[in-house]
Amino acid sequence: MMLTGCGSTSNGGMEEGKVNVVTTFYPIYEFAQLIGGENAHVINLLPVGVEPHDWTPRSQEIVNTSKAQLFMYNGAGLEGWVPGFLKALDKDSKVKAVEVSKGVKLIESENSDDAHDHGEVTSTENINADQHHVDPHTWVSPKSALVMAENIKNSFIEVDPSHQSQYEQRYQVLNDKLLALDQKFESELAKMPNKEIVVSHQAFGYLTRDYGLTQHSIMGLSPDAEPRAQDLIKLAKLVKEEKIKYIFFEELVSDRLAKTLAGEADVETMVLNPLEGLTQEQEKNKEDYFTLMNRNLQNLIIALK
Repeated sequence: MMLTGCGSTSNGGMEEGKVNVVTTFYPIYEFAQLIGGENAHVINLLPVGVEPHDWTPRSQEIVNTSKAQLFMYNGAGLEGWVPGFLKALDKDSKVKAVEVSKGVKLIESENSDDAHDHGEVTSTENINADQHHVDPHTWVSPKSALVMAENIKNSFIEVDPSHQSQYEQRYQVLNDKLLALDQKFESELAKMPNKEIVVSHQAFGYLTRDYGLTQHSIMGLSPDAEPRAQDLIKLAKLVKEEKIKYIFFEELVSDRLAKTLAGEADVETMVLNPLEGLTQEQEKNKEDYFTLMNRNLQNLIIALK
């Protein structure tokens, strides 16, 4: 499937006779393309190589989205700009806004001193209306991705019931692939003797919850929250005590802290990808959700042996 137009919406072209869909970031874009197939024209707002936590839309994106039939966003506090964005849409706009993570059992952090285990953050973008900190990184677990894919399929059928059977068919293919991925994560990770991982950005709560692991993070839910010196010392101690061999970092965020901690604890670093977006390189190599998640699994296996 062609992944053209993966960049921004600057062309803004809506296509006649198709369901025009605007997605906020990469995983939703990929699933919407796979389910929409030839019946959909999908535009992704987030440019390649950009991290969704620090992106906000411009007026052109508001104009384009007003013309679409579907606007799909993750929700769970990932895109703090969405409420204002929806209010700013053209008042005649027929676009249906879909919160793709609806139905995923969300992880709320507890207000505790042990900030790293519970993802205590101060970034306002991750605080929803009731002032709880919610982990927005739902898609990083195949179990949540299954829920998200179904929501995407249902929203296509709602705005375009005449192509229901095509959407159902393509959805089934994606669903089967996600189920197989889920099974693989379950069976492989169950065999691992170790269950603790140390990550630079606390993006793996759903993955660790769903597959029986524990994450310790250098930073909170927002990748630019700076840790305190004593947190790093505490983590270095944990790494030594638990005989953790790798500190995970991600491509779209600086690896400086992961490398600092790894140096401190005398261990290696390795990539664990939160799939918030593709790098230029990954896009060129036709990487997708499945190739990246499989690589995550291989790296987890190496780290947890």
